Amino acid sequence: MKYLEEFRDPHLAQKLLSGIATVTTKPWVIMEVCGGQTHAIIRNGIDQLLPRQIELVHGPGCPVCVTPLEMIDRALAIASREEVIFTSFGDMLRVPGSEKDLFMVKSEGGDVRMVYSPLDAVKLARENPNRQVVFFAVGFETTAPLTAMAVWQAKQQGLDNFTMLVAHVLVPPAMTALLSSSENRVQAFLAAGHVCTVMGWEEYLPISERYRVPIIVTGFEPVDILEGIFMAVQQLEQGRAEVENQYRRVVKREGNRPAQELIRRVFQVGSRKWRGIGEFPQSGLSLRPEFEEYDAEKRFDTESINVEEPPECISGLILQGLKKPHECDQFGKRCTPQSPMGATMVSSEGACAAYYNYHRHQDDRVES
Repeated sequence: MKYLEEFRDPHLAQKLLSGIATVTTKPWVIMEVCGGQTHAIIRNGIDQLLPRQIELVHGPGCPVCVTPLEMIDRALAIASREEVIFTSFGDMLRVPGSEKDLFMVKSEGGDVRMVYSPLDAVKLARENPNRQVVFFAVGFETTAPLTAMAVWQAKQQGLDNFTMLVAHVLVPPAMTALLSSSENRVQAFLAAGHVCTVMGWEEYLPISERYRVPIIVTGFEPVDILEGIFMAVQQLEQGRAEVENQYRRVVKREGNRPAQELIRRVFQVGSRKWRGIGEFPQSGLSLRPEFEEYDAEKRFDTESINVEEPPECISGLILQGLKKPHECDQFGKRCTPQSPMGATMVSSEGACAAYYNYHRHQDDRVES
């Protein structure tokens, strides 16, 4: 059980908690970027065990959660077409659009299928030459190489019935936008370890230097997260602002160069809307002109679909670390995993889902 049980060791966790309590002398606000880290924190009660001076806030690190409403509506419009086999990861099927979700389209007769990889969608296109197969490409840099490989394979195989609805987003521009906001409260980041597995951590250096914030590349087990918090607090208390790598067993400074090159060959960087937050410059990926034949938005003419976010859902404030899920008036009432108002309640990495599933309806700190 190497690299699993040892990162859930309660004795080591307690030592890290004691170390954090010892070095903490001031209030600090630390944001974990990744939704997987959020669930680990809430599931294990890490935020409740920390000294009261340390507040953890939850960032826009769930790609399902930040996919804008208009992109969901474009997906629904495409999936409703008779000639289309619409494919997606499972999390996307229940994300609410303006009036329905993909499961409802499926119940109405649409051919909507869950796949485990975009390469499954390429295979479907090859096996169904008389149908249009569309893959809903959602994710951060972590999943972008596989999406790029699917497009590359489709081009190599000459498939003319395969397209992508691309909603990939990039983490560093979102962090920059949050730090630039006049409402920003974040003083340090726990960066998403899986993103850095692909991209490395060099691109965080200018962010840390410009905004004077510690950025700790962090894993997902309890000991990972506690060590990441300990490293962040040490920097904050010492007045340092550096990029450090807690997730050394997985992440290298340079990342995965071949994966990065594949992303660059297939995608270009541009502005992207983030659900509930708005548009971040240079924060999304779209297909390069030489691959635009695989762009589902262009093939099905859905680029004109634009909608406003519902004002009663505060997921945007939650994703910016300005609110906690239990501070929403609709939390656990009108908004539940069975009837979600926003993606943060339905996604397996959403902060609202974590608070609901682990019965976190208030800030119950354990007195130290």
